[in-house]
Amino acid sequence: VVGLSGGIDSAVTAHLAVMALGPEKVLGVAMPGPFSSEHSLSDALKLGRSLGIEIRTVDIRPLYEAYLSVFTDLFGERDDYGITQQNVQSRIRGNILMAISNQDQRLVLATGNKSELSLGYCTLYGDTVGGIAVLGDVYKRDVYALAHQANRDSERIPWNTIEKPPSAELAPDQVDANDLPPYDLVDAILEQAIEGQAGRQALSLPSGCSPETAQSILRRLDGNEYKRRQSPLVLRTSRKAFGSGRRLPIVHGFET
Repeated sequence: VVGLSGGIDSAVTAHLAVMALGPEKVLGVAMPGPFSSEHSLSDALKLGRSLGIEIRTVDIRPLYEAYLSVFTDLFGERDDYGITQQNVQSRIRGNILMAISNQDQRLVLATGNKSELSLGYCTLYGDTVGGIAVLGDVYKRDVYALAHQANRDSERIPWNTIEKPPSAELAPDQVDANDLPPYDLVDAILEQAIEGQAGRQALSLPSGCSPETAQSILRRLDGNEYKRRQSPLVLRTSRKAFGSGRRLPIVHGFET
């Protein structure tokens, strides 16, 4: 079972699952919420038709509104609870996927890629739930390459999914570029730090990447090991996948 957001990571994950197991064994779940765009649901449904898999749609807004009511009692009435309000949407979706896993005896496939896991751009107990992270050792740039490979003969993954700006859609007008450096810079730095084991002083900065940006990427990489320790098993595709092959101490002062 795969949560389908209409985005490229979940689309590629579903495509790979179908290639591995056949469409009859893959279930896609679209879970539109308060900030989901129209194309998120339409792209998810189009993907399902293209892959030939079953799609179930669950509107999370009633559950989300119930959480906001609880937040009012806990934290006082506010117009926006910030990251708390954003993350609860991801956790609602994770709970729905795990309920399906329990009820239907299905394996939840986490859809996060290596770039997101590296930077901690994921929600614990939300989009990190699952039995295995299919793309957990695949950088964002390579997710796009896999999508283009999938479409080499026909449009298996909707082109709109590939071409639109990536977004978690947990807040109004949210896109990844508002929270992260461009993925081409992120991946170039991460590959040197992880596979190349390059330290801060040994990095070769890609064009357009300042030393401050590189340092911020490394800081996030080191600081989010605790999330990766609680994430699903990663399907290894490189020399340095997250897991037993690459571990950092959690309680350690990396910087003064």
